[in-house]
Amino acid sequence: MIRSRRALFESIERPTLAALPAEDYVFAQWQFARAGLDYHIEVDGFFYSVPFGLIGEQVDVRLTQRTVEAFHKGERVAAHSRRYGGQAHGTKPEHMPASHRHYATWSPERFRSWAASFGPNTEMLIGAILATRRHPEQAYRTCIGVLRHMRGLPKEQVEAASAKALAIRAFSYKGVVFLLDARQSPEPASSDRPAITHRNIRGPGYFH
Repeated sequence: MIRSRRALFESIERPTLAALPAEDYVFAQWQFARAGLDYHIEVDGFFYSVPFGLIGEQVDVRLTQRTVEAFHKGERVAAHSRRYGGQAHGTKPEHMPASHRHYATWSPERFRSWAASFGPNTEMLIGAILATRRHPEQAYRTCIGVLRHMRGLPKEQVEAASAKALAIRAFSYKGVVFLLDARQSPEPASSDRPAITHRNIRGPGYFH
């Protein structure tokens, strides 16, 4: 009995075929990475957060065109959209320690906008403080402290102190606050002021 190729396929081959995957095949690369002190791993110049408890730990990283996944001891601990431009850091609030989550709703743009209300020097100072940290979130505490200290001070005073901080690269909280407070201190007495005259005080002419 002669059977067609189609009939043979249906009766012999089709029952042995496995179902097609539910998702299209995606090419992936694997590499190792170590979580830094800021609980981020580096991939091609961009940084992705992992749970802060993995600081110093090595993780397996799965890279596709669209995603970055981190695995620790076979368990996936983080997943991010892969970055090719824009902000260098991708941080998920759930990866932060509790002390950092307070700042999760803040952003560099929000700090610059607040600083701009004082003037351009203050805006540039806050931008410089943010730029000094490898991870911008690490500068949030400093920015909040500095800007809160500026509240209630005359804008001219804040702008002058900010310009001085930029000139000498004083980008720490203590450094900026010192400059702000120093400009509130009374100026030293000038030597040009008239001398106090009193019959018990000898002037320079006494010795000539």
